[in-house]
Amino acid sequence: MRVRVELTPDPGAPRARDWAGVAIDVLRATTTLTFARLHGARRVIPAVTIDEARALRRREPDALLCGERDGRRIEGFDLGNSPAEYRQERVEGRTLVFASTNGSVALRALAGCRPCWLGAFVSATALVEALCGRPRVRLVCAGKLGGFALEDAALAGWLALRLEERGARLEGSAARFVRPLAPRDAGEVRALVQGAEHGRYLRGLGPEYAADVEVCAGLDTLDRAFEA
Repeated sequence: MRVRVELTPDPGAPRARDWAGVAIDVLRATTTLTFARLHGARRVIPAVTIDEARALRRREPDALLCGERDGRRIEGFDLGNSPAEYRQERVEGRTLVFASTNGSVALRALAGCRPCWLGAFVSATALVEALCGRPRVRLVCAGKLGGFALEDAALAGWLALRLEERGARLEGSAARFVRPLAPRDAGEVRALVQGAEHGRYLRGLGPEYAADVEVCAGLDTLDRAFEA
């Protein structure tokens, strides 16, 4: 198995269909979408811009329009980017047009990968199990506005380390960089996510956002991983 890591999405990267992809936006898109899929959402269509999301919704009028800017739900959208919003009674059987600030860009960058998984600490071990046996894996961190995000790199490091323990070969400088960032246990995961720049920002928006950060900081609270 070969494992590559991208610290930020590269939408111009070749669409290598023989690679499995993992999009990582711990705070909060890929965690939120993990819960959406757990609760029965049928399909996720990533949109990079608000206008694109609205155009996609016009083509699929039964879809839910979902997303955020600056952490807050976009005006006129059905759902934002909080795991708590994606309850079974709201999303089961529905298509989600999803336009988050960073996570949607990572998902779009992996458009050529089959399958494309949702990377989150809440399902990290289950994701490792799902990836085992795949010959090629790309871990793409969403980052923040094109820059580095510690919580995403830390999850990439956690996944890379666990895959390496199962015989994977880490390729490239980014994979070697994230490996030592891997938290050692659930307590370190929680401290890292809570203390990361974006974690502190979201917590400052109010108690509902602080509750989201707490959810996103849980290690292996789910025993299933999900494709986007």
